Amino acid sequence: MTAPELSLTSLVADPYGGYTRLRADAPVHRLVGPDGLPFWLVTRYPDVRQALADPRLALDKAHAAPGNYRGFALPPALDANLLNMDPPDHTRIRRLVSRAFTPRRIAALRAPVEKVAEQLLDAMAPAGRADLLAAYAAPLPITVICDLLGVPEDDRHDFRAWTDSLITPDPDRPEAARAAVKAMLGFFTGLIERKRTAPGDDLLSDLIAVRDERGGDEQGGDEHDVREGEGGDRLSEDELTSLAFLILFAGYENTVHLIANAVLALLTHPEQLAALRAEPELTDGAVEEFARFDGPAPMAIRRFARESVTIGGVTVPAGETVLLALGSANRDPEQFTDPDRLDLRRRENGHLALGHGIHYCLGAPLARMETAVALTALLRRFPGLALDAPVERLRHRPTLRARGLLELPVRY
Repeated sequence: MTAPELSLTSLVADPYGGYTRLRADAPVHRLVGPDGLPFWLVTRYPDVRQALADPRLALDKAHAAPGNYRGFALPPALDANLLNMDPPDHTRIRRLVSRAFTPRRIAALRAPVEKVAEQLLDAMAPAGRADLLAAYAAPLPITVICDLLGVPEDDRHDFRAWTDSLITPDPDRPEAARAAVKAMLGFFTGLIERKRTAPGDDLLSDLIAVRDERGGDEQGGDEHDVREGEGGDRLSEDELTSLAFLILFAGYENTVHLIANAVLALLTHPEQLAALRAEPELTDGAVEEFARFDGPAPMAIRRFARESVTIGGVTVPAGETVLLALGSANRDPEQFTDPDRLDLRRRENGHLALGHGIHYCLGAPLARMETAVALTALLRRFPGLALDAPVERLRHRPTLRARGLLELPVRY
């Protein structure tokens, strides 16, 4: 169950070709992570789906044995988030924040998202060409998630640089990632203190009320109210800071890549682009197909075996690290007909791009809506949209943590 001829570098360079070889060879492989530490990689759809919901695979690093891959480390004030938690803490915190992502709340956000999309396209229009990633795919979700949390506009300019440093750290500049973590911690700590003094009508102010046991019934509550009013659910200070970090970080990062990857998929599949232009009602199903075909997260967050676990006939010892290859599962021919073909009319699309089980992506409804709005507005505004560089020159981030482009030059 080892893959001696497949390095992580080659898997990053050709992920879907690499996944094909791995799936054909064995369901589970033992590889070495970027830090030189080992992990188990699960590649086939049924095994990945089952493992995503297996309580024997923990997210809490306390279950990791020494000498195994653990992912990148954050200070305690940012590390106490849902991606490192199991029940009951995971259940408690997810229940609090899930009220911000109800269907009613997402529906209420659609009009503001449409407004932001039109403003960004207005700014792009005169030039006739742009890096769509920098001009549209990135600023749209960062604006939306910052508005949801109540982040002032003046505090948003450094955020993309910070996330880039964390997702794709420069091996020649390890201090850049450390500086980004320090800057983000200072940012969130300061923002929380400002909102304690002057709370607003936003999600972060509501979470602070939960932490401080303020609020409750006297302030009523709207669609994004997360207050219990009973003191039953509490947040520690680290949980509060970490939750704000996770909502902003994940709500931005995944949606950026989902939008940009979708546009690239359309521009390299003209027959699918023509179909979507002719039938805009395909958009919601198309978003699911884009997520399956080239989703933003190649791997689920690493897990640690609480006990010896058999996956696909392979036994993973207790304490060892397991990575679940979402990108591979979503191209498994045993699950999907002609999986390497983009098909916006695909019906059998139980993809795992946004997870499965209790750790299913909390912000999935928001990411879906933003992507649908972004594509609808873009295709309506620019009927002549096309790539402005040969596709072979486009570069993706050199990491398995995210499947994202470094730039997406287009003309229109």
